[in-house]
Amino acid sequence: MRRTLRQRTERKHLMAAEPEVLEELRRLRARVAHVTGALAATSDGLVLAHDTAAVEPEGVAALTAAALGVARSMADATGRGAFRELLVRGEDGYVATYAAGPAAVLTVLAGGRTNVGRLHLEARRSGARVGELVSGALGRAEQG
Repeated sequence: MRRTLRQRTERKHLMAAEPEVLEELRRLRARVAHVTGALAATSDGLVLAHDTAAVEPEGVAALTAAALGVARSMADATGRGAFRELLVRGEDGYVATYAAGPAAVLTVLAGGRTNVGRLHLEARRSGARVGELVSGALGRAEQG
């Protein structure tokens, strides 16, 4: 019962951070050409905010959580340290996932003509900002 109550409190505080997280996603899209969408989610797949039109955010967040589990295991098994980012290249573009603090991830969708170096630079910055926002929200949940 206490765990359920704590989870509800955390979700409430996380959702309160949604406007700021959404604004960061929009700024990222404005800074990087050919980015078609972005979403922030908890590590277990709860959507915090999204700026996507062509994909269903809950499905992408769930897939991100699954891919995150595999990526973390791979990094651990190969002695590469904590998860930082994952890049998937498809025929029509990229799906990139970045650590956003200890409790969240940032997933970015980009077209095939995207400058991947620029994408990494800007998305890492946005991931750090999202991580700060999420950590702040979780800190408020612990105090409340």
